[in-house]
Amino acid sequence: MIALSLAEIAAVVGGQTHDIPDPSVQVTGPVVRDSREVVPGSLFAAFVGERVDGHDYASQVVEAGAVAVLASRPVGVPAIVVEDVQTALGALARHVVRRLGATLVALTGSAGKTSTKDLIAQVLQRAAPTIYTPGSLNNEIGLPLTALSATEETKFLVLEMGARGIGHIRYLTELTPPKVGLVLNVGTAHIGEFGGREQIAQAKGELVESLPEDGTAVLNADDPLVRAMASRTKAKVVLFGESAEADVRAENVRLTDSGQPAFSLHTPSGASDVTMRLYGEHHVSNALAAAAVAHELGMSAAEIATALSEAGSLSRWRMEVTERPDGVTIVNDAYNANPESMRAALRALAAMGKGRRTWAVLGKMAELGDEALAEHDAVGRLAVRLNVSKLVAVGGIEASWLQLGAYNEGSWGEESVHVSDAQAAIDLLRSELRPGDVVLVKASRSVGLESVAQALVESGAEGEVADR
Repeated sequence: MIALSLAEIAAVVGGQTHDIPDPSVQVTGPVVRDSREVVPGSLFAAFVGERVDGHDYASQVVEAGAVAVLASRPVGVPAIVVEDVQTALGALARHVVRRLGATLVALTGSAGKTSTKDLIAQVLQRAAPTIYTPGSLNNEIGLPLTALSATEETKFLVLEMGARGIGHIRYLTELTPPKVGLVLNVGTAHIGEFGGREQIAQAKGELVESLPEDGTAVLNADDPLVRAMASRTKAKVVLFGESAEADVRAENVRLTDSGQPAFSLHTPSGASDVTMRLYGEHHVSNALAAAAVAHELGMSAAEIATALSEAGSLSRWRMEVTERPDGVTIVNDAYNANPESMRAALRALAAMGKGRRTWAVLGKMAELGDEALAEHDAVGRLAVRLNVSKLVAVGGIEASWLQLGAYNEGSWGEESVHVSDAQAAIDLLRSELRPGDVVLVKASRSVGLESVAQALVESGAEGEVADR
């Protein structure tokens, strides 16, 4: 964080100093909420969670080097006491962002936010110092913590914004007003909470409504609900996609033999070829979004294409590919799932598995409301249409819908199986996998299927594979 004294911070957040001998002492390190992340110079934000109260760690974090604690009550060590720590954290982020000379880039969408954010960060880092959201910390706590990690040297601040209802993104943009706003897509993620795709579009469009007249809205030309958001902003509009009308578009899109996308990137200032290290054709749209942002911020097509071709995944469990010594390929995409990302992952599996036996280990897609049965059934059916060799549906009723969809799609359904939990899936796969198989593991985060992928990776390291 930019250096601020405890007195300055207290004034910004409207707090009272307690047990602070010298209010002129500066916070020079990061603002953190996890006591394990404290380093000398930090400010520790004490949140009260369901299981853990951060105030209980006050003495420990000060001993570890924290300058003070941002708290909702006195804690016996140097502290700035406020009525609400979350509100105070947001106020501090707003103050720091206003003092920065950085360009803020914010992005949202129903699917692909984190992968696209990672791409944008890796491209912009080629041009200037860049800070970006780690993982998926895109809510009212994670976003200000990311913003507060910026320093005087930061030129680009890339912030992922998530929403579970109307007004959420508006609130985040008030904390960190963006200059460039990117909307990827409007899908069915969290549709059970929103009530419909139109409501999701309303919420996502709050990002472009926040942009200043001299800002830029980067919109997906291939998604009608996103493209329509152009009418909701006074900012410049840049379109990306495969549409001929897109300002930044892809031509000659194809997949390599290993399932990695390649295409010709076309921008208003030139064209250049891209071959990505990531897996799956869905990353083309993500790459175009990143390219549109980078081009708007002054990078050339050649620079962008080089960066995209060299970019990897910065966040865990998102199409994370591991090649075992025995030739089994594990694709860990278990961080989260919605119908759009599930379909994209299955198509990537099909592309990667040409000539090989493929396994789709799938679980529940959460927060789909009344659409849950139809969407799970559709994913099971798609697995059959893509000629995935084996479907392992893991979990409760939603998994049974996946398996039923596969079974009802055709005779291939006999190759699908429903197991009760992750351990059952691990046991099945350990006994059935053969050298050369490709395994996709994907479900909503709450299912915890990353344990399946990890167990399979470890089995390969130990040399465990069926002799068939």
